[in-house]
Amino acid sequence: MSDALPRFHPRPYDAVHRFAATVLTAPGRDKTSLRQLNRYEDGHFRAIFSLDYFTLAEGQSTPTRSQWNSLKKKLKRHDQRVFVFKDHGLLTFQGAPCGYVDFGFFAG
Repeated sequence: MSDALPRFHPRPYDAVHRFAATVLTAPGRDKTSLRQLNRYEDGHFRAIFSLDYFTLAEGQSTPTRSQWNSLKKKLKRHDQRVFVFKDHGLLTFQGAPCGYVDFGFFAG
């Protein structure tokens, strides 16, 4: 992560968890895709979520760049004070393929 990152405003974990769970609930679904939310010392968070959040085309195993960008825009639409990190990606969580996105809330 870059040294030029903004300062993040601390937020209560429960409030950020609700925020992330809401954002990571796909339209038309009742269940969130959020699997875990990690908080870091600098005040930013990492949301780990099931890839079932994305609608993948037949034969597609990973989200497209456009799908990632749509998720980042959705985070910002839900709270304009959100800073979304450029990096995002895939990882294995509890034996299943998942995605992650890092974000924080601007201070001041």
